[in-house]
Amino acid sequence: MEIQPLYINGEWRTTASFIPVTNKYSGEVIARVAVASRKEVEEAVTAAERAFRENTLTPWQRYQILSKASELLLARREELGMIIAREAGKALKDALGEVTRAANTCRVSAEEATRICGEMVPIGSAGAENRFAYTIRVPVGVVCAITPFNFPLNLVVHKVAPAIAAGNTVVLKPASATPLSSLSLCRILEEAGLPPGHLNVLVGSGDDVGEMLLRDPRVAHFSFTGSPAVGRRIAERAGLRRVTLELGSNSATIVHSDADLVKAARACGRMAFVNAGQVCISVQRILVQQDVAEPFCQLLVEEAEKLVVGDPTDLKTDVGPMISEDAARRAEQWVREAVAGGATVLTGGRREGNLFYPTVLTGVRPDMKVVCEEIFAPVVSVIPYENFEQALEMANDSPYGLQAGVFTRSLDLAMLAARKLEVGGVIINDTSVYRADEMPYGGVKGSGMGREGPKYAIQEMTETRVVVITL
Repeated sequence: MEIQPLYINGEWRTTASFIPVTNKYSGEVIARVAVASRKEVEEAVTAAERAFRENTLTPWQRYQILSKASELLLARREELGMIIAREAGKALKDALGEVTRAANTCRVSAEEATRICGEMVPIGSAGAENRFAYTIRVPVGVVCAITPFNFPLNLVVHKVAPAIAAGNTVVLKPASATPLSSLSLCRILEEAGLPPGHLNVLVGSGDDVGEMLLRDPRVAHFSFTGSPAVGRRIAERAGLRRVTLELGSNSATIVHSDADLVKAARACGRMAFVNAGQVCISVQRILVQQDVAEPFCQLLVEEAEKLVVGDPTDLKTDVGPMISEDAARRAEQWVREAVAGGATVLTGGRREGNLFYPTVLTGVRPDMKVVCEEIFAPVVSVIPYENFEQALEMANDSPYGLQAGVFTRSLDLAMLAARKLEVGGVIINDTSVYRADEMPYGGVKGSGMGREGPKYAIQEMTETRVVVITL
């Protein structure tokens, strides 16, 4: 089996060491990927800096490259979907959807490349009579993108495409468990006409490659999706450099007594378990008004038990394996701890290797790990509440604040939730999992800082420069 090379300065490079990439369902090694050493990290950053200084792309060129890449993503949808299903364990139907979303993210980024603008600045101060001012937005330089395993294509595109659209160059470090999607994207961008140095891909651990990138002062911006502990370290080490951090959540969805319970249960029963619960905005806590809690739980269990668990490459499968057996064991242990503390398993709670069956819990307490921490597994807890104000307080009782869902027929309650929920996104009459790739996406509190979505990521990856002209 040939070793998949890294991509540095327009060249595909092998190295002395490699890591295996496995099929997360069968355990079979499907590829071996070269691992970057200090030499490759230095060369990648040098190439990115040189390309930024010496080979600037015009907005029109960026538009053409990203538009072509979007077309190529769609043309290779089946191939890329199967890569994602195998390396990430994501159900193929969802993997194919991820490719479609990645193409859309790339297309929107292309469009945004042609409309980056500043604003006129009124200066009416004494002595400024013969002056006028305006702002422009300029790229920051080298962007380091560090991406997770759970959306190995679309979350990479969410960082790489806006960075290119803004006129930056990129050093990408994908998750070691799922690097094949990133390497495929790199080949697509190369085919679309992206010049050497504008995108460089390094594979390796965060402790090694990630730390080397953090220590390099030539990196101007870090865009990271991953754990809070690593995010805090990046923020500390970045110093005065820009950072965009998306650090996860234990998202709540509120189901009020006036809601359409069938619609709410159907949505929660799918989105609590999609991608085996390995979604930052996964439905982890369902807060249900106590008068409707029992019928809602019955409906939710019915939905959970409809889901097909198994081989992610089968289009009939709804829930594939978790990223590793260790991750599945952790989820199993947290559920056991909850049961030992008085919680009840209504369905699921069963593990087979790194398959973990959709699990619904009741009788949980706020201090249980399944409630107060991010479980990142197909496990959801149903928690009753008395009145809507209490539900808002319970939803806010979290160190995180990424997104929340609210099911209600009341416009007054919906607007109250929009004002009072301490999150980056409030989704009315849908779950916390809803995300359109064009919208601003990010959180507050322990869920991070900054926003993704092409237009908003470009703002994060550019600086405002004021220009004053004296007549």
